[in-house]
Amino acid sequence: MSETRVETLYARVKDMAVSFKLRPGERINEVSLARELNASRTPLREALNRLVTEQLLSFQAGKGFFCRALDAQSVFDLYELRASLEVLSVQLACERASDEGIAELKENEFVDGMLYAGRTIGEAGAGDEAFHVSIARLSGNSELVTQLERINERTRFIRWVAMAEAVVRTKGEHQVIMNALEARDAVKAAEVMRGHVMRRMDQIVAAVREGFSNIYVSGPEEIFERKLAGEELTQ
Repeated sequence: MSETRVETLYARVKDMAVSFKLRPGERINEVSLARELNASRTPLREALNRLVTEQLLSFQAGKGFFCRALDAQSVFDLYELRASLEVLSVQLACERASDEGIAELKENEFVDGMLYAGRTIGEAGAGDEAFHVSIARLSGNSELVTQLERINERTRFIRWVAMAEAVVRTKGEHQVIMNALEARDAVKAAEVMRGHVMRRMDQIVAAVREGFSNIYVSGPEEIFERKLAGEELTQ
């Protein structure tokens, strides 16, 4: 079996699971999916099993593979966990990061993430994730980075849903977090980061409802391909 082939299938099916092109909770028809991806069942099954370990898919004995559910409680639980990881990341970054590392974060991921005009929600979301993951890397804890990246994959769709209305707030809070990092103010950075990341249950319920509407009415692609308008760089 070609490892390259498995990796390619894994990447393609992962994209479908993250973006809910595979609909929430629905059983995956392996024959149809193999035909769609022009793949044989053996490497496809290996790719599907890998995604089960990452909790992007589930497997039920005697029934097969299913796309993960999209429900408010599960999303809320992930946001709670993400908030804890992000707070720890920024606290450790304040303590451990080099001056050069913080300067590179500001010059690259921070500035790029502040540029929203003309971008799609998918592009803006990628910039937002890059800023947060880069802070985690400055913590010096590779396991923390890995766990945050996996949670990002499982919450990415809901973050896309919320991105359009959250752009201005996100930019302002990124500015405060960046300032706190430069000042090595771990208390301020942690306080702002927790509020920046965490969402109330009613906000998550609303985002999940909108997400279902996009999935079943306009298609999930409509969210991440939607253009953001009128947002300029603010420092």
